[in-house]
Amino acid sequence: MTTLTAPDEFDLFSRVVRPEQPTLSADAARSLLSLTFSEEDVARMNELSAKARAGHLAPIEQQELDSYERVGHMIGILQSKARISLRQSADA
Repeated sequence: MTTLTAPDEFDLFSRVVRPEQPTLSADAARSLLSLTFSEEDVARMNELSAKARAGHLAPIEQQELDSYERVGHMIGILQSKARISLRQSADA
C-alpha cells in the first residue's frame, strides 16, 4: 500500500528552483554562494541549539530554531544549484 504525503515547503521550493539544472549565470551563482547568516544569527542559532541540547528550549524558541533551519535548508538548495551551474559553465 502506498502512503500519500503532501509535499513540504522544501519539496515545493526544490521543484521551483530545480537545483539540478545549471541555469544560473556565473555572476548569479557566485552571488548565491556568498549568502550566509550574520554573526548575530549564528550566535543566536548556537544559543538556541545549546538550550535545546540542555532541554531548556521554550516553544517560541523552538519555532525560531526551526525557522533558522528551514531558511538554511533553502539557502542550501540555492547554493547547490549555484555550484552545479558554476561547474557546468567551467566544463563548457
